[in-house]
Amino acid sequence: MPIQIANESNNSGGGDGGGHEIKVKIAYNGEVMITYIDESISYEGLCREMREICRFAPDQVFTMKWVDEENDPCTIQSDIELDEAIRLYEVNRDSELVIH
Repeated sequence: MPIQIANESNNSGGGDGGGHEIKVKIAYNGEVMITYIDESISYEGLCREMREICRFAPDQVFTMKWVDEENDPCTIQSDIELDEAIRLYEVNRDSELVIH
C-alpha cells in the first residue's frame, strides 16, 4: 500500500506555536498518507486539510471517520466530535490519529 507524507498546510489551528502537533494517518482510496495537524484545529480546518490531501473537489461531499482504541470507526462531523477524537488520542497516548 503506497504511503505519502503530506506537507503541513494552512490549517485553522492555533497558529504560531498554539498547540502540539498530532500525527494523522489518512487512509483513502487504497493509499495511506501522513500529515501533522495542530491539536487545536477546527473541524472546518480539518476538512480543508482532507480536501487538499485527498484531492477532493471543493464541492465534493465526504465523510471522515477516526478509528478509536477498540478499532471502531467513529464519524467526525463537528468540532465536538473532533475534540473528542483528539482528547482520546491524548488520553491514550496514541502514536497517531487514524482517519478514513
